[in-house]
Amino acid sequence: MTQERIILGVDPGTIVMGYGILAVEDRKPRLMTMGVLKLDKYEDHYLRLRRIYERMLSLIEEYLPDELAIEAPFFGKNVQSMLKLGRAQGTAIAAALNRDIPIFEYAPLKIKLAITGNGQASKEQVAGMLQHILHIPDENMLPQLDATDGLAAAFCHYMQVSRPAMQEKSYAGWKDFVAKNPAKVRK
Repeated sequence: MTQERIILGVDPGTIVMGYGILAVEDRKPRLMTMGVLKLDKYEDHYLRLRRIYERMLSLIEEYLPDELAIEAPFFGKNVQSMLKLGRAQGTAIAAALNRDIPIFEYAPLKIKLAITGNGQASKEQVAGMLQHILHIPDENMLPQLDATDGLAAAFCHYMQVSRPAMQEKSYAGWKDFVAKNPAKVRK
C-alpha cells in the first residue's frame, strides 16, 4: 500500500496570499483544495503578517501537509514591496517550521517552466495548464490567480520530487563532470 503525501503550495503576498494543496498517491497528484487569503482589509502590515501566520497554521492543522513548497520572491524595482513580500514569505515559512514541515523554495521562472514548459508563461496559462493536468472542473477554479499560483508551487515540487531524473545535477567543474561521467567523455 502506497502512503499518501500531501504538499502545501504557497504564493506569498501582503494583499493576497494564494495556496493550493495536492495529495499524491501512487505518484498521481490530485487537488485537495486551493484558495486565497485576502489581506487588504488590514491597514497594519503587522496584522497582515499575523493573519498569514494564523491561516498557515490552520491549513497545516486541517490538511497535515508533509511538505511546504513556496514561491521565492522575485526581484522588483520597489525595495519596500520586496521587503514586505519577503516578510510575508518568512511568516508562512515560520508557520511551517513551527510544525516541523520541510520547506522547498522555487523561483517563479522554475515554477512556470515546470507547469507550462515556458518560464515566461502568464498566470492565466499556468492556471489553464493546472486545470487541464489535474482535471479541475470550471466551477472549482477561482477568479484570483494567486490560488493557482500557490497550487503551481505545490505541483512544481511534486514534479521535482517525483521525477528524480529531471533534477539538476551539479558539478564543481569540468574535472568533476569527467570523474562522474566517464562514459560520456571521449578520450
